[in-house]
Amino acid sequence: MTPQRSLRDGVRMFNKHVLNPAMVHLAGRKHWYASAVRHTGRVTGKSYVTPVVAEQVADGFIIPLPYGTGVDWLRNVLAAGRATITSAGRTYDVVSPKIIDAASASPKLSAGHRRTFHRFGITDFLQVTVE
Repeated sequence: MTPQRSLRDGVRMFNKHVLNPAMVHLAGRKHWYASAVRHTGRVTGKSYVTPVVAEQVADGFIIPLPYGTGVDWLRNVLAAGRATITSAGRTYDVVSPKIIDAASASPKLSAGHRRTFHRFGITDFLQVTVE
């Protein structure tokens, strides 16, 4: 395991167990940067909420995947083929989840997000369509 991957996994675990439980209370609210993805567990069938950065685009949302494509919330959304996103105080049912690369996501993103995601080396994104 590379030092960079080890650091990324450490940050991911901190966020999952410490930051995300606090962020869930703010995610999706109007004037807040984070959105909330509501999804159903693949195995448990339980309902979960995960805070994410989601940029609304013409037909849905694009969500950067800074921790890669193996995270539980993403696997749940892909398995179900749907989720609910609350962003800027509004709730949307989304379908057709698809992992896309940075080259496909970039033209759809705002310049600020495009620069930020590039700076952080994010290469994978989730694209969903509003139902």
